[in-house]
Amino acid sequence: MGFSRDNLKGFILAVISSAFIGASFIIKKKGLRRATAASGVRAGVGGYSYLMEPLWWLGMITMIIGEVANFVAYTFAPAVLVTPLGALSIIVSAVLAYFILNEKLTHLGILGCVMCIVGSIIIVIHAPQEKPISSVQEIWSMATQPAFLLYVGSVIILVFILVFYFAPQYGNSNVLVFTGICSLMGSLSVMSVKALGTSLKLTFEGKNQLIYPETWFFVLVVAICVIMQMNYLNKALDTFNTAVVSPIYYVLFTSLTILASVIMFKDWEDQTAGNIISEICAFIVVLSGTILLHSTKDFERSSSFRGGYAPLSPTMSTRLFSGNGDFVQHHEQEDEP
Repeated sequence: MGFSRDNLKGFILAVISSAFIGASFIIKKKGLRRATAASGVRAGVGGYSYLMEPLWWLGMITMIIGEVANFVAYTFAPAVLVTPLGALSIIVSAVLAYFILNEKLTHLGILGCVMCIVGSIIIVIHAPQEKPISSVQEIWSMATQPAFLLYVGSVIILVFILVFYFAPQYGNSNVLVFTGICSLMGSLSVMSVKALGTSLKLTFEGKNQLIYPETWFFVLVVAICVIMQMNYLNKALDTFNTAVVSPIYYVLFTSLTILASVIMFKDWEDQTAGNIISEICAFIVVLSGTILLHSTKDFERSSSFRGGYAPLSPTMSTRLFSGNGDFVQHHEQEDEP
């Protein structure tokens, strides 16, 4: 199957997004170290001197640029293509950390990087074409089809059970509870982001979609999902080691997002069995590489089982959450400037 122009735009934007986001973690880390050296108070113990550090703000601006590119990528290419490419930000961060921060990149870490790259290339080659959408009502009809409503209903029920039954009893002992809530809500947020992005794209092309209530409904869904993701990701990171949270969250989030996209946008409808199998195998390779890279980097950094700092690639809301310093606290407590 040929690689369409829209898929190419989405692919380029997704790669640019990963490059900027991966670099932003290193720039912010340098800013945090510089701020700590100047003030003597770490972010992890309540210091906010990094807010006066230009390098930290440069990292935030870099991250925002990357998130904007990621947002736009979803308007051009299917989530099956864009979402797994988020793993590339981990590679960028790992390589830059090796050269700039003098952090270790083991042979297993290098193997993880290669696996992510190879898997991403296979996904790009076999990715489905983005189907043309002419209005937000068309997206709404996709979102209200019985199969996707069944998925949404299942997600809502599972989230309620996790939040009100499992979280109070097992949230602090089982990492799957908080990461499961984040991942389930994240799959809905990506579908809504794609719907909203497509509506804005059509609006900029002269077909105003802001006059339709469906557009604003998707805005509301994005806001609700982002707030819940931020809240429960914070709980997960505060309770468990990032070496555990990051790969589990990436696997769950990416798998559920692809499933939601396949149901709502019927990404695999016109694909051959060979292409679908190739995408699934490539996705497994990317997941394995991500887990390998996270485990080798994070467990080597910390002899104690405490949170470390590593980028979570999948989604806008969770990555932007690291901007206020809470996400980076854990790692800053362990590394000397």
